[in-house]
Amino acid sequence: MNYANHNKEMHHSLLLSEPVIFMKSDSALLKDGKPFFIPDFSSEIHYETEVVVRINKVGKNIAEQFAHRYYNEITVGIDFTARDLQNELRKKGLPWEICKGFDQSAVIGDFISLEETDNIQDLDFHLEINGKTAQKGNTSNMLFSVDRIIAYVSRFFTLKIGDLIYTGTPAGVGNVEIGNHLQGYLDNRKLLDFYVR
Repeated sequence: MNYANHNKEMHHSLLLSEPVIFMKSDSALLKDGKPFFIPDFSSEIHYETEVVVRINKVGKNIAEQFAHRYYNEITVGIDFTARDLQNELRKKGLPWEICKGFDQSAVIGDFISLEETDNIQDLDFHLEINGKTAQKGNTSNMLFSVDRIIAYVSRFFTLKIGDLIYTGTPAGVGNVEIGNHLQGYLDNRKLLDFYVR
């Protein structure tokens, strides 16, 4: 919920004063271009393209002005969401873990150094499905910057080396289907490439 246009498409009317966070376990990670298999417990799996940073040192209660010292690599990833399950859980006021944190729901691309980018808060990123642009955004449109997110999360959880922070998705989320070919780009650099099975 870190891009206003996505919140609008999802009919969220919340005026957020702090980031909304949830966690995925390490079994959610899908990397190295391996295929994503649609699970049997959902008929509505949505892609959500996000910029991802990797934590490079341990931190707790990190001040926002120092948060940039805690990451030096970036990529694009997909936060897969079982939207039908999420809608049911929302209605009941229940936690989201089974719709967000299921196995292989956190696809991750190849990381590049922050030095290869100009400004983390002004980066274009997009997703192509079967060669056509399906979703695009720019980090300048985040409601909460990367550094603000890191500061906030570290109030509650000690950040450790290798932790991944997905920073939210812009508008344009949608279903994936068997046979889809997903490719994720940061600026014009392809960092993510996998198939749905």
